[in-house]
Amino acid sequence: MVKKTFYQQNGGMLSKDPPEQLGAIAASCWRKIVPFLQSTDKVNRIDSFLVENYCVQYETYRKAYADIKKNGIQAKMFKSLQDMTGKVIGKDFVGYRKNPAVGTMKDSIALLNSIGVQLGLSPKGRQKLAEIANQNSDEPSIADLLNGDTNGKD
Repeated sequence: MVKKTFYQQNGGMLSKDPPEQLGAIAASCWRKIVPFLQSTDKVNRIDSFLVENYCVQYETYRKAYADIKKNGIQAKMFKSLQDMTGKVIGKDFVGYRKNPAVGTMKDSIALLNSIGVQLGLSPKGRQKLAEIANQNSDEPSIADLLNGDTNGKD
């Protein structure tokens, strides 16, 4: 018997089980958002790359945030003072540098927002998906009804 790949399972639906390559945090995210996405009937198996990418970015965000909590948003920088033999005899404070995890966290948040809109994980994203669904429907939208158009098409 040939084992079906992750993407061949569930007949076009997203699997409730996360892909094996996801880390623990990303897999947990997958298990939380897939039931919601399935309930909207707007996301299919073909969208699994977006869902996977969303979950990976969420894990990246969480790890960056954990680093920031541990090490702060900035670190002090020092310059070593050496004597003529090369032995370090002191350190001069030269300023602060930004923790690189701040940039990583910022990038992850931007990608989470972008992908989340595409998947309908935000109010704006859900509105856009509803508008697309209404354009593909023969039923008139609420806006059409308010404008007196009962056919749904101009």
